[in-house]
Amino acid sequence: MVMTVKKEDLAGLIGHETGVSDWIEIDQARINTFADVTEDQQFIHVNEAAAKVTPFGGTIAHGFLTLSLLSKMSEGGAILMDGVKMGVNYGFDKVRFLNPVPSGSKVRGRFVVKSAEEKRPGQFLITYDVTVEIDGIEKPALICEWMGMQFTG
Repeated sequence: MVMTVKKEDLAGLIGHETGVSDWIEIDQARINTFADVTEDQQFIHVNEAAAKVTPFGGTIAHGFLTLSLLSKMSEGGAILMDGVKMGVNYGFDKVRFLNPVPSGSKVRGRFVVKSAEEKRPGQFLITYDVTVEIDGIEKPALICEWMGMQFTG
């Protein structure tokens, strides 16, 4: 569930976890669809027989597939400013792909507010430290610093 925040409460959230998303299944069909859309047909993602003999032991999700799911994950981890009219992706300061996501696994995002600033009246830039976890695997799939701009009023 998304946490709604008043302007005066923003500073108190810095350094705190604001939520953890639901698990999202990364099955082979999702990987194949992403490969088709992005035209990234590298065998490690789409050729189960060839991928089986690699050190990964099977197909893995594209790093960018995992990253792109942050939008969905944010529904359970990010905050919304009270009175928000819209939000836009502002970008990343850092993205690191730490561990491959095997086909058939599940991932979820853990969100910690790194900074929050009212750039202009009613425009809030919120930066999160996000960790994408893989169910049953200690080392995360990725970590990133993700920024979003929210517009209120």
